[in-house]
Amino acid sequence: MKSVSISGSLRENVGKKDAKAQRRNGMIPCVLYGGEKQYEFVVPEGQFRNLIYTPEVKYAIVNIDGKEIPAVLQASQFHPITDKLLHVDFLEVVDGKPITIGLPIRISGTSPGVLRGGRLVKKVRKLKVRGLLNDVPEFIPVDISGLDIDNSIKINELKLDNLTFVENPNAVVVAVLSTRNVEAAPTEDEAAEA
Repeated sequence: MKSVSISGSLRENVGKKDAKAQRRNGMIPCVLYGGEKQYEFVVPEGQFRNLIYTPEVKYAIVNIDGKEIPAVLQASQFHPITDKLLHVDFLEVVDGKPITIGLPIRISGTSPGVLRGGRLVKKVRKLKVRGLLNDVPEFIPVDISGLDIDNSIKINELKLDNLTFVENPNAVVVAVLSTRNVEAAPTEDEAAEA
């Protein structure tokens, strides 16, 4: 998994008034927790471009006053009207301690059901997995080469080394649904005549 460097400075004052003042100055209040110590700091808003506003999942190397701490994005808060970033929570990555993170799915292959007129439906964009940071890939591969019309792939059919899914194992990830234009599959008699 790729990493992004984020540099911040510790907050001197904590509270709503200080947070509003920091946001007016283009800084985003952040919290880093999960380790021995909790840090409250501010980061320039532009540094989140490659962490939050991207389809890729990355972890952050947070630099607070010269100390580098690996962390994953736990939560981000946005203004309900302007959609402006308001607050970010980070979870410190501790060696040997598993993390839970949402990974995007990436579809590969060509479905015979889609070639015959079926419609591919992606039920989820991300799936949550649990494991050590070193074992977490950038995405979850989903091969649809065996999917015919009215077939689907469920979470329990996906396999990732050293990771476990933190989702309902019977949930559908992708499916091929029939449409009005679907070409019927040839029966054995029709295939023999051809």
